[in-house]
Amino acid sequence: MLAASAGPGTGAAPDGGTGPKLALAVDAADADGPVIDVTRLRVALARLSRRLRRHQLAGLTPTQLAALATVGHSGPMRLGDLAAAEGIAPSTLTRLVTALEDSGYVRRCADPSDARASTLAITAHGQDALERIRAESTLALAASMQLLAPAQRAALADALPVLEQLAEVSGAPGSSGSGHAGSSGSGHAGSSGSGHAGSSGSGHAGMKGR
Repeated sequence: MLAASAGPGTGAAPDGGTGPKLALAVDAADADGPVIDVTRLRVALARLSRRLRRHQLAGLTPTQLAALATVGHSGPMRLGDLAAAEGIAPSTLTRLVTALEDSGYVRRCADPSDARASTLAITAHGQDALERIRAESTLALAASMQLLAPAQRAALADALPVLEQLAEVSGAPGSSGSGHAGSSGSGHAGSSGSGHAGSSGSGHAGMKGR
């Protein structure tokens, strides 16, 4: 059983948002059970995601990189399906796809099931760019974690299975269903940000962006 309690907001949240802060009790029947500050968790995850996407490798914008990762993960897909998955307007999609094509990251192919439609597929160049970005993000996160104390790293290791389960949860209010974290759920890396990777408490262990 989950119990939520919300208190009045006191101004701007760390990520610029306003409104009530939400604390979620794991078990309402257990007065001594852990309570999670959901707002704080959301902000921390968003900041960490932005920090890992700070680099400008491959010359892609966050939206372009998220779309490229979606195509790479899902395989050839129709432009309309990509727009729906990324939650972007057709006009924005046209510019995005053109930029990816001009960079050699994707190619348009005829849709065998519909002569009027076309599909988008990732190229070998685009796949290589994604793999390099993911490798760089992994190295950056590993370097940031070295700033944590052993006890903090142990706590993070214990929390990892839970975070993985949260990432797989579908149907949450406000969820787009595409599984993007910070941008995407396939381990995307893209935009600039100023987030910190840290532990619970007031201290943050961060790294300098690339």
